[in-house]
Amino acid sequence: MTDTTPTHEPLKFAYWVPNVSGGLVISSIEQRTDWGYDYNVKLARTAERVGFEYALSQVRYASSYGAAQQHESTSISLALLLATEKLKVISAIHPGIWHPAVLAKFINTADQFSHGRAAVNVVSGWFKDEYTDLGLEWLEHDERYERAAEFIQILRGLWTEEKFSFDGKHYDITDFTLRPFPFEVPGRAHPEIFQGGNSTAARFNGGAFSDWYFSNGKDFDGFTEQYDDVTRIAAEHGRRTRFGLNGFVIQRDSRAEAEAQLREIIAHADGGAVEGFRKSVQEAGNATTDKKGMWADSSFDDLVQYNDGFRTQLFGDAQQIAERIIEYKKRGVDLFLLGFLHFQEELETFGETVIPIVRELEADLERTGDPIEVAAR
Repeated sequence: MTDTTPTHEPLKFAYWVPNVSGGLVISSIEQRTDWGYDYNVKLARTAERVGFEYALSQVRYASSYGAAQQHESTSISLALLLATEKLKVISAIHPGIWHPAVLAKFINTADQFSHGRAAVNVVSGWFKDEYTDLGLEWLEHDERYERAAEFIQILRGLWTEEKFSFDGKHYDITDFTLRPFPFEVPGRAHPEIFQGGNSTAARFNGGAFSDWYFSNGKDFDGFTEQYDDVTRIAAEHGRRTRFGLNGFVIQRDSRAEAEAQLREIIAHADGGAVEGFRKSVQEAGNATTDKKGMWADSSFDDLVQYNDGFRTQLFGDAQQIAERIIEYKKRGVDLFLLGFLHFQEELETFGETVIPIVRELEADLERTGDPIEVAAR
């Protein structure tokens, strides 16, 4: 059976690619960021220089709730891979819009061109209009995750087997071989597969099929509850799933200054856009029988940041933020997916000041023998 305990591996850091206009908060406050190509190339090169290992390209199709303009996720991911040397870029994609074999072929190409740095985040779908307005089938919540589970299994099969076949409810593949396979990377079976969600169905997929489980922003108890559940499912399937946690960073000279910045962001929230987003996402979250879907319990303030990033509370000076990050590592977080108000300068400052402190604290954990396990609750 695969080892399912947290490891002493260094934390990994990722950032949200701002390939969507409007920044990462639904607020009229100034956000010094840009969704264009040149800005994103500069940001990617900065990120890999200061210690970020991953970037996640957002997926949007319909112009909505402040995201008026978008670059398609796989296209900009390939562009960023070709513009960098070390950064791994994760493309968020929707089953039902992509066929798994077509997506697998695209990722094969991107992976070959980047020497093994392409990855994918399978987003089961929550924005109904993006399907129905295009004449595509809209499935109810648990069926969307059933389709996503088949999608992930087909990706893995096509990336690792010749004459791969799959007979499922949503997909039927017969003796299919994709050539070339993904780029051969020692220790990596195939491009990494990420998947997120809060619901029971999402947790099952995360434990049973995915390499990584992305969690929306959570406090310590909220993350631990998800970690325990997904880890149990993974162990039942002889697997180990790694965990990514979303967080919105407000790094200032003090906690008080950071909290003042947070209050200002929320005070200038675009109420109509936030409510429109809330209506769309909570319709999806509340569609689950146990009401555990993503955003089902998010407040107005939480939704000012799309993925509940305020809940992780990465606010304060560099030392305070680093210490909180380490506390999450003790609870099983392997990767932080981060957003910023002013992307270029704040990401760079985070990499130059917070990440070195995190590395020092990780070294302290190794020296003192403090196990990187679920902390006492």
